[in-house]
Parts: sequence; C-alpha cells; structure tokens
Amino acid sequence: MKPKPEDVILDGTFGAGGYTTAILAEGSRVVALDRDPTAISGGAALVDRYGARLQLHHTRFSELDRFAPDGGLDGVVLDIGVSSMQIDEADRGFSFQKNGPLDMRMSSDGVSAADVVNRAKVSDLARIFGFLGEEKQAGRIARAIEKRRLDTPFVTTRDLAGMIEIVTPRKATDRIHPATRVFQALRVFVNDELGELARALFAAERALKPGGRLVVVTFHSLEDRIVKKFFTERSGKSGGSRHLPMASVAPAAFTPIGKGMVGASEAEAEINPRARSAKLRAGIRTESPAGPADMAIFNLPALASLERMGG
Repeated sequence: MKPKPEDVILDGTFGAGGYTTAILAEGSRVVALDRDPTAISGGAALVDRYGARLQLHHTRFSELDRFAPDGGLDGVVLDIGVSSMQIDEADRGFSFQKNGPLDMRMSSDGVSAADVVNRAKVSDLARIFGFLGEEKQAGRIARAIEKRRLDTPFVTTRDLAGMIEIVTPRKATDRIHPATRVFQALRVFVNDELGELARALFAAERALKPGGRLVVVTFHSLEDRIVKKFFTERSGKSGGSRHLPMASVAPAAFTPIGKGMVGASEAEAEINPRARSAKLRAGIRTESPAGPADMAIFNLPALASLERMGG
C-alpha cells in the first residue's frame, strides 16, 4: 500500500482492525467498512484513539465507492472471506470445530445456512457444494441432507458436520475434515461472497485516484480466480481466442504490482497457520477511465435463489 501521511485509504474488511491499525500508524487517514455490526462496535476504541483520522461504516464493501472523497482514494485494501474473529465465535456458526447455531451470516439479517440446508432443492445443494466448495461428493451429501431433514431439521453446526462424517468418512490420508468444503460453500453462498468481491473490485476501480493502489488478499481458489481475472482484464492483458477476430483492447485501468500472486512466507505461515493459503494481488490505478462493471467477465454461475429459502 505504501501509505503516507494524509493519504486516504479504505479498508473494506475492517474485522478486528489489524490492517486499519497498521495503516493509521503510518499517518494515513482510514475509511473502514464491515458488514458485521459486531466488528463495527468493536472498533469504537480505535475511533476514540485516532479521532477524525478513522471513519467506521457498517456496510458491504461492494458499496465502497460511496465513501470515497471527491478527489478519490489513495488506496483500497480487501482481505476476503471470514475473519479469524468470526471463526472463533461459536455462536456465529462458521466453524464445525465449535458447536453453535448453523448460521454463517456475516451480517445479522438475511438467509442463514440452516435455511439453505433445510429448504434448498437437492440439485441446488449439489451445485452449491460442488462449485463453491469444490466438493467431489456433493451429490451424495446433498441427497443425505434431504433424507435426514425430512425427519429432523438441521439446527447446529455439529448436526451437519456429524452427518457429513457418516456419509463421507475421513480417510487416513485426508488432511482436512470431510465437512470443510461444505461449510466453506455454505458460507460463501449465504454471504454472496463471490458476487460481493466482483462488485467491490469494480467499485474500487471507480473510487481510486490515478496512482492509487488496490491490494486484495484471498484465501481460496475461487476468490483468487476472480481477482486474477479482474487484474488481467483491467491491465489490458486479456487475450482473446485465436479463432475470433481481433477485438479492440480498452486502455489499461491498472498497472500490476509485481509479477503476479504473492503468498505467505514459510515464517509467516508458521506464526499464523491461517495465512498459509493466502494469496495477494495488487495494482496501481492509471489515468484511464473505469471500465464497465460487467459481471459476465467472471463467469459466475447462478446457483440458487436465496430469497425463496427464507421464511
């Protein structure tokens, strides 16, 4: 980010305030967003400490351009996915390691993971688990869920994780729990994380001033694929098919920083195991106008309707 005194940098994923605190320590001003009301209330002490240099807003980061000053932002940082704070709170239902309600909502409203598991069609569940979780046993797990929920609905994280353990028992060579990919898929679906990420990238492009920096950290392949595709498209490096006529290339809106993805070092992963899967990509905003916010470039499938699962 290279934050400097008086820069205005937006932290789109405030969480426990780690990035924001580090940026404030460099003398920059920070506009911090989070869709989780608990994170916003937890940041009160930082606001007291830094005063007008820190603004906290309860909102989705896909709306970040609403909070840019007239001259534009000097930087935007996004750390995608669930925060360690959310994982560690059993009553949020993000982790099967601790028993809690099958919730997984980053905000306090909308459809929960229990709604999805208990009401979605089997075909929808299989697509959600298969695409968002890259779960090879998606169909088998979806059918087992349908059979079990006819008698008893799923209420807690242990309810679901325990059933998955029975349906797809862990092998001696497995490094992860058999419920890991299903829980990831449900969390991403409930919070529309891939759609939010795509919209946030377009919003950052609109909000950054020339020379402003966009830095994005992701934790699984679907997120990283979206960020990589965005920077490829917006840096003018997207190659068309050799079987089609040459298409005109839009002026580059970003200049990539570095040669591509940066991962956590072994030393950092040793200290913080959750950083082991992290991938960072970054770019510098050019003077070219922002391109169209065309979601089609990401090829995101329509998996199911959240609205019809509520009740």
